[in-house]
Amino acid sequence: MKVAMFGDAIGRPGRRAALQHIARLKGERMVDFVVLNGENAAGGIGITPEVAEELLDGGVDVVTTGNHVWNKKEMASYLEREPRVVRPYNYPPDVPGRGWCVVHARGYRLAVLSLQGRVFMQPIDCPFRAADRALAEIADKADAVVIDFHAEATSEKQALAMYLDGRVAAVVGTHTHVPTADERVLPGGTARLTDLGMCGPAISVIGMEADTALPKFITALPTKFEVASGPVTVMGAIVEISHSTGRSRAISRIMEEYDDTTR
Repeated sequence: MKVAMFGDAIGRPGRRAALQHIARLKGERMVDFVVLNGENAAGGIGITPEVAEELLDGGVDVVTTGNHVWNKKEMASYLEREPRVVRPYNYPPDVPGRGWCVVHARGYRLAVLSLQGRVFMQPIDCPFRAADRALAEIADKADAVVIDFHAEATSEKQALAMYLDGRVAAVVGTHTHVPTADERVLPGGTARLTDLGMCGPAISVIGMEADTALPKFITALPTKFEVASGPVTVMGAIVEISHSTGRSRAISRIMEEYDDTTR
């Protein structure tokens, strides 16, 4: 079983390039499942039902999110009716949507679990204990489980992967938009990559136009960010999972540039 997982798609350029790359992967690399973090896919911050549908129709099997999933108010009702778009599981239990889902392809069942970190982020429920609860819920409903851990601190991401080693197929990080180079299959068979990076403009400040991002650093005043234009880098990873064990055999990073000036 091959699962392609992609970092945060930034606005229209990011999602267009990601969908273009996904179409190639499915043909050339025989990828069975595609997971993409879409929480910044609408204008660079947040996601809308229309954008989520574009991603799902374009070949994404599951759209994961994070702390910006709530930025567009119309997403609350959409999360209730579309199980393939998941919000972090460790938000309080009464919030809209689901924290995990199971998708099917070629006889495989893949569970995708979304979690959010707490270090330097909102103090929501513990992602470690939440992972335990989620895995108990998933139990025998899937052949393998992969996790998108939307978190700021590299230490927290690596710690969760070590905590879950041998219990899930992969723990990959999102949120920082900057890829790490520590892809590895841990001793128990869990593939780890601290951060997938992003699908977004390469000449930018984490996907945003430098002219709109720099004033915040120089003046400390709020500014309105705009998605950058120019070449787009698609970043992610392919995880190869044993169908019989539900553990990973290999993980390899994805990084490819596309020429797209469309915002």
